[in-house]
Amino acid sequence: MWYIVLIAGYILLALTIVVSLLLNGVRPSKTLAWLLAIFTIPVGGMLLYLLVGRNRRKFKVYSQHRRTPVPGPADSEKWPGGGPSEMIRRIIGINTDFPLTLHNRAELLKDGQITFERIFKALETARETIHVQYYIFEEGELADRLLELFTRKEAQGVEVRLLYDSIGSFSLSKPYLKRLREAGIEPHAFLPFRFGKFLSSLNYRNHRKIIVVDGKTAFTGGINISDKYLKGDQNLGMWHDMNLMLQGPAAAHLDTVFLNDWELVTGQHLPLPDPAALPPELSGSSPAQILATGPDDDFPLMEQLFFLLINNARHHIYITNPYLIPSQAIQLALQTAALGGVDVRILLSARADSRLVTWCIRSYFHRFLKSGIRIYLYPKGFLHSKVITVDDRIATVGTANMDNRSFQHNYEVNAVLYDPEIAISLKEDFLSDSRQSLQLDYESFRQRPWLHQLAEGAARVLSPVL
Repeated sequence: MWYIVLIAGYILLALTIVVSLLLNGVRPSKTLAWLLAIFTIPVGGMLLYLLVGRNRRKFKVYSQHRRTPVPGPADSEKWPGGGPSEMIRRIIGINTDFPLTLHNRAELLKDGQITFERIFKALETARETIHVQYYIFEEGELADRLLELFTRKEAQGVEVRLLYDSIGSFSLSKPYLKRLREAGIEPHAFLPFRFGKFLSSLNYRNHRKIIVVDGKTAFTGGINISDKYLKGDQNLGMWHDMNLMLQGPAAAHLDTVFLNDWELVTGQHLPLPDPAALPPELSGSSPAQILATGPDDDFPLMEQLFFLLINNARHHIYITNPYLIPSQAIQLALQTAALGGVDVRILLSARADSRLVTWCIRSYFHRFLKSGIRIYLYPKGFLHSKVITVDDRIATVGTANMDNRSFQHNYEVNAVLYDPEIAISLKEDFLSDSRQSLQLDYESFRQRPWLHQLAEGAARVLSPVL
């Protein structure tokens, strides 16, 4: 008798999922794939759907009640407008309420050594608040140095707040968290494990990396809190990454991103920084705009940013990213740009931290190379930077990978820099790294062993969840 109840329950749940797929306007190919998975692999297919298949945009299970930044100077009104950058500025401003800011100081920070030197120097100047948010906060020498500094600053009356992702920072120990709390520091996990909500939250992670000091100086980019950025690790060697230091209104906007996440996690409604109150000595000449995205957005704004950057390129677009598992829209945009005469180059790490991900990434190479895209594999450690630079005029640096996870499932943040000097610096850095890399050749690549092709094809089937 029990098995009849079990079968009936399974059929009812399967029908509920089918109705959900049909009502959510999912692409026909995706709907068919889920139906095949659910009915051919009964338990596994259904569990996979519950983990990664549901449309969070529609139901907004963890929808953030986002506050818009405190208005600063009317920078957008002073922007000359026009040109390809105008569409990017408008789509971010209209859909996120984060406007373009003109008077910023921006400094590119390559790799862990220089990044953490700048971070610690900025933290030492804190007088009011230190806000820290990381996907991976890993114990070690770096975390111990931060704990010591946070403790000193708390004793001086500085409020230190720490957000970490509960999955990315799963190794963070209770003793370390206890030491933070004993020092008066508030650490909070983003979407921690709770019975009954595990499946609904596991797939949606906070991938942002942000430090803001007094609402005036901010850091973001690909670097996490981990000793591997200073010492490397035994499997991949030294980790290479690009970070960005911002001072000015854009730093206040990054603080707004943090405070919105803080309110989501803790319920505390804290005042937002006022860009108009920033001291004039922090004023610079870099126009910048912050794009914070998440799975509860109405539209995939990070994917749209990347799409617009590619489509608006007229001379060149250089992309550095560790996880190139592009959506169909991004694939088509890249191939169309290359076939239209744009110099499209992609720099990837020769080694990845997952064999499955490596095979999946390589499954895109054949079509890309055939369309004229140049692909370089960086051999010196693990390249983790997330950078796009276009036509010596616009660039983006941030936390988002070029994959479905960053486009659909993660909370991400990128800075868009409408600054020729920054764009050229990133281009020169790309060219320097690519000269030390292996450039793939189409004819050689197409002759790779058929077993490799089979592995790539099998891995690509899982691309929506990687």
